[in-house]
Order: sequence, then C-alpha cells, then structure tokens
Amino acid sequence: MIGIFDSGIGGVTVFKEILKELSNYKYIYYSDSLNNPYGDKKEEDLKVITLNICKYLVNRGCKIIVIACNTASAICKDYLREKINVPIIAIEPAIKMVYDNNYQGKTLIMATSGTINSLKFKELFKKYDNHNSLVCKCVGLADLIEEGKKNEIDKYLENTLGEYKDIENVVLGCTHYPLIKNNIKKVLGNVKFYDGSKGIVKELKRKIEENHIKEESREIEFIDSKGKNSNKERFWHLIDESSWY
Repeated sequence: MIGIFDSGIGGVTVFKEILKELSNYKYIYYSDSLNNPYGDKKEEDLKVITLNICKYLVNRGCKIIVIACNTASAICKDYLREKINVPIIAIEPAIKMVYDNNYQGKTLIMATSGTINSLKFKELFKKYDNHNSLVCKCVGLADLIEEGKKNEIDKYLENTLGEYKDIENVVLGCTHYPLIKNNIKKVLGNVKFYDGSKGIVKELKRKIEENHIKEESREIEFIDSKGKNSNKERFWHLIDESSWY
C-alpha cells in the first residue's frame, strides 16, 4: 500500500500523474483539511502534524509515503525520514525542469511563503537560477483553491500576477496550483507550466522496484482529517481533469 498526503485536495494533481503510470496498487490519500493551510504554519508545528500523519499511514500498512505538498516537503522531509522507517518521497518545485528545458526563458515561480522561505527552496533557486526568474509569494491562493472560490481566484490572480510581463515559464510550486492553469493563462497568456509531479512518479517507480512492492488490484481510499463528505466528493470529482478550473 502507498500513502499520499497533502494539506487538502491539491495533492490530487500529483496523484493523477501517479495513477497514469502506476495504477495497479492500493493507495490511501490523506487530505489534512483540518490543518490547512500548511504554508503559514510554524516549522515545529508542521513537523508534528506531518509526523502524526506518517505514523497513521504506516500503521495502516503503507510501505511508501509520498508528500504531495511542496511546503511540507521543503520543511519536513529530512525530519520525517529520520523518524519514519519507510521510504519518504518528497515533491519539490520544478526549477530544474526550467533549467533543463528552457534556460533562457523568463520564468515566474509561484509558491507559498512556507516554501519560498525554506532552505531547500533557496538552495534550488541558487543552483538552477537562470538569472531571468522572478519569485511570487502567493499568500492565501491555496486556500481559495481548496475552498473552490472560482471568482475570488480570478480576482486574486489578476491583482497578483498582473504586474508580470513577457513570462514564458511558470513554475507551479504548490500542488494546488495546477488546478488553476487555465485561470493563470487568462492573466499571463499561453505560458509553459512546470511542476514536480513527473519527478514524483519517476522516484516512486524506483522505490517500488527497490522495495519489491508487487502490483495488485487497484484500491483508492480517501481520508479527510475533518471527516467531511463534501471533501471526499470533491476529491473524486477532481480525479477527472476536465473538471479543473
């Protein structure tokens, strides 16, 4: 069994990529809406929250855990790897993908404050900076996406991204953000998007082989820390990409 967790439904963007190539496994998707958002949590608080989730997933029989949240990955992954005795796979902003595919292109990196302020993000940015990149702290955007406030999302993006011109690449540094690609295009035009989900799939494949986890009949269990049926319904709705904003 494979466990996946995020601060809410944003990790569905990662989970969809996983299912495309690794469909025949048992999965638990843990949506921690009770503690959403992660982006403005104190480091010590977030470590406690994510450790409790990982312990729960291990107790449920998960042999691998995927952190489908950039903020939790950036801040907690090393800590969790010390505390948990199963492989922990962590997503990270796809800055390197821009470096490899369109180095010269003007790039906008969108992420939460927690991700941008983390040491891991600063190291990645320094290593792969194309000297033509801008960083945008999108405070509160993940919350609007989580709550499905479509009109407010459009207003937010217009106010926040309107100042950026001639952008070619957009790094989506939060797993919620791929849900609003079309909304972002309304402001920035036909940009090229990059996110860390494909890297997660590649690493998960490697860990599955390394740990000799066999394929089986697919099962998906959704757990929401608030226990809200509406969140469960929304999760299954978002598994269908045509329903994204």
